[in-house]
Amino acid sequence: MFLKGKIIPALQISIVLYISLNIFLFAGIFSIKGQFWASGKSIEKQPDFITEIGYIPTFSAYYEYQNSRMVDLEWAYRLDRSYTGNSLNINNEKPHRYWVRYSSEKLEARLGLQKIIFGPSQVLRTLSWFDTLDPEDPTGQTEGVEAFRLHYFPSNTVSLWTWLISNDKDTLSIGGRGELSTSLGEWGLTCHQDPYKSGKHNRLALDYRYDGFIGFWNESAIIQSDNMDINMVTVGADYTLPIGNGILVMTESMYISSKDNILTSSQTFTSFMASMPMGMFYNLMLISTLHWDENNSYNYLRFSSGFDSFSINCMASINPREVGNRIQLMFIYNH
Repeated sequence: MFLKGKIIPALQISIVLYISLNIFLFAGIFSIKGQFWASGKSIEKQPDFITEIGYIPTFSAYYEYQNSRMVDLEWAYRLDRSYTGNSLNINNEKPHRYWVRYSSEKLEARLGLQKIIFGPSQVLRTLSWFDTLDPEDPTGQTEGVEAFRLHYFPSNTVSLWTWLISNDKDTLSIGGRGELSTSLGEWGLTCHQDPYKSGKHNRLALDYRYDGFIGFWNESAIIQSDNMDINMVTVGADYTLPIGNGILVMTESMYISSKDNILTSSQTFTSFMASMPMGMFYNLMLISTLHWDENNSYNYLRFSSGFDSFSINCMASINPREVGNRIQLMFIYNH
């Protein structure tokens, strides 16, 4: 299905704004919040210091009906800049979220620029299809997608998703996901189809998570297009060591194989993560990722001090020579 121009985004924005205005006028509760961050970063063999600053103001409101029904909305705008020395090299000003949602006990329908995240993996994420979540980013922000999404809960153990996503090629892609929770673990089956001619592809994935003495999970995906097939598998496990306040240790391994009309290639990665709370306000986290085929390792260390409305994050990375080592200090304020 092809839609020319910017009809889909314009229609989405118009609907969201219309419903937002009505909710604002009759809202029982609304709130204004935001996240501000500022950081300084130094990269090995780069003489200039990198400074980053950003702010995301967020407005939300909701109106409650009878029988546990509700309509709510969220609007957020992202402003961020990055300077290398005295030179401005990134200047972003764009919508971050704008969506309106109807929800009841069994159904949730959401329209607009929103985040769609699923899958149990934390670092090597086979199912990061529609998000840019990065465990090394203390802001926890991710890009969104313009979509219409339905989420249906027929029972406490089953949930069903379906979505229509608008992309920058003026086409609609369609997909869905089913989730099943049992005593043996949590299962998920996801499929997605993008009909755009030059990038037409189908995706099918199965994921599983079990929480017992240790946590265990798997994500497996097949991505097929006219000229390439990609298979991806992530396997992970975690355990909390009974030392001090508890040390969470986690490992994940990802295998990727790709085949086009001429070549076949594969890559293997393994990540180790350890997180240790130090009292009520401090946390130390280490992430180390190995690229087995290139014999390279990427190491990330973060010491965080978190309080009610702000946090200070000291970060250091030890990377291969072509990437460079780096140190970074970031201040985050949430209101």
